[in-house]
Amino acid sequence: MANSNNTLTVSILDREFRVSCPADSQHELTSAAQFLDEKMREIRTASNGSGQVLGTDRIAVIAALNIAHQLQQLQGKQTQLSLELERIDERLDEALMQDPQLEL
Repeated sequence: MANSNNTLTVSILDREFRVSCPADSQHELTSAAQFLDEKMREIRTASNGSGQVLGTDRIAVIAALNIAHQLQQLQGKQTQLSLELERIDERLDEALMQDPQLEL
């Protein structure tokens, strides 16, 4: 069954955006918009504290770069964990092959 797209309104830095998304993804999109809003507000607050006044476009780009960097770090960690799990799986297979009594 195909998901029908619904229009959802999200608020980011006090601006409303209407976006189309599948009905079963509305919660995730709303959560992502809230996350982005929080990150952009943090950047705006930090820049105001340093005496800088940044435009919304610049805040959005900085937030996007920060989120992209975090994503890359997590993907790297996921790759490392996957490799480690593969090594553990290989070691388990080797141990089972050496001692057939361990098999169920």
